[in-house]
Amino acid sequence: MNNPARYFIADIHLADNKPASGYSDITAGFLSFLDTLPENCELYILGDLFDYWVGDDVKTELHQQVVQALCRLSKRGITKYFVHGNRDFLLGKKYAQQCNMTILPEINCLPNQETNIVFLHGDLLCIDDSQYQKFRKIMHNKWLQKLFLLLPLFLRLKIAAKLRQKSSQHNQIKSGTIMDVNQHAVVKMMTEHKADIMVHGHTHKPATHHFQIEGRSATRLVLGAWHDGVTYIKQSQDSNTLELYSHSFK
Repeated sequence: MNNPARYFIADIHLADNKPASGYSDITAGFLSFLDTLPENCELYILGDLFDYWVGDDVKTELHQQVVQALCRLSKRGITKYFVHGNRDFLLGKKYAQQCNMTILPEINCLPNQETNIVFLHGDLLCIDDSQYQKFRKIMHNKWLQKLFLLLPLFLRLKIAAKLRQKSSQHNQIKSGTIMDVNQHAVVKMMTEHKADIMVHGHTHKPATHHFQIEGRSATRLVLGAWHDGVTYIKQSQDSNTLELYSHSFK
């Protein structure tokens, strides 16, 4: 019996309030991509499906569009999995259940014939950005998250907008190296999980990296953001290889 084909995506950054220039095609592109998926495959969304998330109680037209699209996949036998990103880490069980989507831990492994695939959003690997890692630790405090979700919606939206503004300002003065993954962190995680293949997003730098771990060949595949087009990683049925694909919206 063949294993199901697997598709990995990340950093779609869907949002209601994106400016028309450069972003207007993202939602349409995402919905179109879902329609192209073959029946009975597996879809892994590795975080930042949404540009921000302030609670499952927020019900916008976009949120409902995504629910309907992901539910249609279930009717075609497509299984969906979600890993939290740094923008939508508050996406909860209620919304995931509406999408018929399973929330996974922040680090995951998949058997891949003689090796393992380890996959995650990717921000955990950016350990050179100590400022971000401190911020991440605070934001992932469960008690703080519960308190935040108890706030009135207008206040949550105001706080989220302020945090995004500060993050954008800080990122403009940080070097690209600091915001990228640390290779030692990559090797450490792959060694711990006995994996020769890693898949992640977050950095918005789509690429396939080949290197060695204790004399063994290893591969790290990085998903790109969807600002300019569709980017995904595909593992075909019974294939030991994963390939990165990118298609422009234009």
